[in-house]
Amino acid sequence: MKTKNPTAIFSFILILTMLACNMPGSATQQATPVPVQPTETPAASASATPTIAPTETEIPSPTVIPPTPTIAVFHSLTPSTNIKAGDLVHDVVSVDTAAENRAPYGDSYNINLFERPFTQDMTYIPDVDIVSYNLSHDEKFYYVSIELVGKNPNNEIGINYAVELDLDADGHGDYVIAARPPYNAEWSTDGVVVAKDSNRDTGGLSPEKSDAPLPGDGYDEIIFDSGLGSVNDSDLAWVRINAGRYATVQFAFKLWVAENKFMYGVLADAGPRSIADLDYVDRFTEEQAGSPVRGDKFYPLKALFGVDNVCREVQGFTGTGQEPQRCLPKK
Repeated sequence: MKTKNPTAIFSFILILTMLACNMPGSATQQATPVPVQPTETPAASASATPTIAPTETEIPSPTVIPPTPTIAVFHSLTPSTNIKAGDLVHDVVSVDTAAENRAPYGDSYNINLFERPFTQDMTYIPDVDIVSYNLSHDEKFYYVSIELVGKNPNNEIGINYAVELDLDADGHGDYVIAARPPYNAEWSTDGVVVAKDSNRDTGGLSPEKSDAPLPGDGYDEIIFDSGLGSVNDSDLAWVRINAGRYATVQFAFKLWVAENKFMYGVLADAGPRSIADLDYVDRFTEEQAGSPVRGDKFYPLKALFGVDNVCREVQGFTGTGQEPQRCLPKK
């Protein structure tokens, strides 16, 4: 038997394989590649959110609020502690009718007289109810003392007290010396304000009657506050409490403020407590203010409550007896 040549057999198989790869329809035919088009960046639409490159955020420097400086107030003159009461001027009190939630009388809205020592729900406040007031003086100060039914001017409700001065007796207040709590038994200028009315509107259009609703700024120029002010007099005005039977609250102020002829009145105020709104009868209508007198069509109290004031007494002159807001002359 003749033996086959292995080299010839391998060559024959290789030729057959090459012919098979070049035949049409072969499964191993390579697909023609599709050319790739360059991608264009689409235009941003109105609703598209643009990408913003990050920027460095500037942090504002904090606003430095300097501490309120504590200004030392030095006094060279202190009021006397031994004050003899002047002639007493009495006011209507509501203590006897308080249980009935009413004032007995004495509240006359049309002539700027208030007897309203009550809250809006007609709860009685004895520390607002003025019994009497009086004036005296020495060679340096005038002293105005207020006697109250209650004995706690530091009542937690918060009560301001004031003295109003009418220098020309025309019914329009010229100066007010006002004090806010807390009060001390010793003379102090803390919380004491002296202000003047620079445009003569404390009495409204008429110096006595209600002109409400009337805009105004009352005592609008503060010249002294707690020992400081434009008058450059740290001893100008003082207040103390419980100084005697007729001095539940007592004020002292320099003689030059009022000189020697003036009218004066006092005020206890746990309601509006705004010297810029005096006179209150010109800021509230009687209907808005309400009334402390049971049976009055505007009873009970509404916007104007917690207030007691007085008629004004004269000092240093006789006058006609017809001065606006003046007390009836003594016979």
